[in-house]
Amino acid sequence: MARRPLVSLPEAALAREVGVPLVGEDGRTDGAADVEAVVWDVARPAVEQMTAEQVERLALVVLPYHGSPAALGSLGDLPALRVVQTQTTGVDAVAAHVPDGVTLASAAGAHDAGTAEIALALLLASVRRIDDAVRDAQEGRWRGPEGLRPGLAGRTVLVLGAGGIGDAVVRRLRPFEVDVVRVASRARTDDLGPVHGVDELGALLQRADALVLAVPLTDGTRGLVDAGVLAALPDGAVVVNVARGPVVDTDALVAEVAAGRLRAALDVTDPEPLPPDHPLWRLPGAIVTPHVGGATDAMRPRVVALLRRQLAALAAGEPLENVVRGA
Repeated sequence: MARRPLVSLPEAALAREVGVPLVGEDGRTDGAADVEAVVWDVARPAVEQMTAEQVERLALVVLPYHGSPAALGSLGDLPALRVVQTQTTGVDAVAAHVPDGVTLASAAGAHDAGTAEIALALLLASVRRIDDAVRDAQEGRWRGPEGLRPGLAGRTVLVLGAGGIGDAVVRRLRPFEVDVVRVASRARTDDLGPVHGVDELGALLQRADALVLAVPLTDGTRGLVDAGVLAALPDGAVVVNVARGPVVDTDALVAEVAAGRLRAALDVTDPEPLPPDHPLWRLPGAIVTPHVGGATDAMRPRVVALLRRQLAALAAGEPLENVVRGA
């Protein structure tokens, strides 16, 4: 009888939530399932945390959610490795370490709700000048309205990215009575309506009161929002980034915000973490949160459900979900 596939999870608690039996020191498992598991946090090479037999058998590795695993390079030491599964939507920090011939799968969908929530929170906070009110509160200063203040209703919001997160942002924006314009790599129409191609971006920027970035980091999107794109935005526009920091030319954005022409509301930055002396921390008109968008308590159950489906598919020899590269 063929042995069940062996997989690794970064923590025992996650294995229990997924319902995967862990291999004991004597080789036995603590339950019956289609796969069996070991704990490997990828902080040290597999050979330091597993037996030689486990290293030889390991077929799927689930990477930890937090931090940058220090031993990604040791993935090449696993002769039976077939799949690397992330708990993140973006895989830009991982892809280069996955050996040729090994499938790389993301956790796309698990973070859509949380990331869309923070995109909307950042946009509203910036448009309604909540950051100014927080600074005033620290000094006990009350500044009431002098005339009408900016609001979101009636504005045009350009959402760059029509994947899961971009679509989740659009669905949450529409009740706010805004004109949502969607842009992606190619023009098309889907369930949420028309999508403009990125070749139309220059013209569309001229009427955007806010630009929300929800694209993956690729060779095509790195530095996409450069000085020229920022210059095309109208005075007072808000740039909201929940994608990846390097999608934006940080120096160009800092220059526009420092001049008071644009505002920035960022959950991701370049560099990241943002150094303590970076001007984005102190610039009026800039709001920064420390890449926490997808990390809500809604994320964990979605990751667990995905892992259950992925491991069942692995055991059955069926196609996996969210394949970024490979079979």
